[in-house]
Amino acid sequence: MKKTVFVFGALIVALLTLFQLSKYSITTGNLGIEFAIAAIALIFFFIGIYINKKSLHKKQAQIPIGEIDEDKISELGISKREYEILIKISEGLSNKEIASQLFVSESTIKTHISNLFPKLDAKRRTQAIQRAKEMRIIP
Repeated sequence: MKKTVFVFGALIVALLTLFQLSKYSITTGNLGIEFAIAAIALIFFFIGIYINKKSLHKKQAQIPIGEIDEDKISELGISKREYEILIKISEGLSNKEIASQLFVSESTIKTHISNLFPKLDAKRRTQAIQRAKEMRIIP
């Protein structure tokens, strides 16, 4: 966390310095506005590439299928249908999409989700997914 704050702070300082230098160069007439805009665009381009490479190369902790804690699922009292819906939520599907895939009504999905939240001690879908991953009950 401290490293991220430091990197973004240094990035902001570097960009502000670049803007000031380009403003100075334009007002003194040493640099055309097109070159200043091109330089700023290139810097943002390379920063974007750097951030993209950093985010793509992060190792994602995936639980192998055999390591899902079946005992924890039964201990929490999560039914097979609720677990199926939890998996669909983790895939990023909306209630309507889940309902159409499982051939049930949207209100049924909402009921199952509202039953899941207290079992996972969650208030939101994202929090439920996070807790389920921490408990090793979803991949």
